[in-house]
Amino acid sequence: MLSPLLLWNKIGRVVTLIATDMDISPEKALALFYRSRTNALMRNPSTMLYTFGDRYLADEVMREYKV
Repeated sequence: MLSPLLLWNKIGRVVTLIATDMDISPEKALALFYRSRTNALMRNPSTMLYTFGDRYLADEVMREYKV
């Protein structure tokens, strides 16, 4: 599992991609991310979703919201 600091940095990069792609504020993107199923799965060490790329994770979150 990623250290908390590395996970926090990864979340920041994913949220930045979401905000840019959806043309929304970083705060709203962060809220969307934290409510997403992708976030829950990413924090589960058995899924190893945290090993996936930032773009993939951002796309998964946006797919959940059908954007």
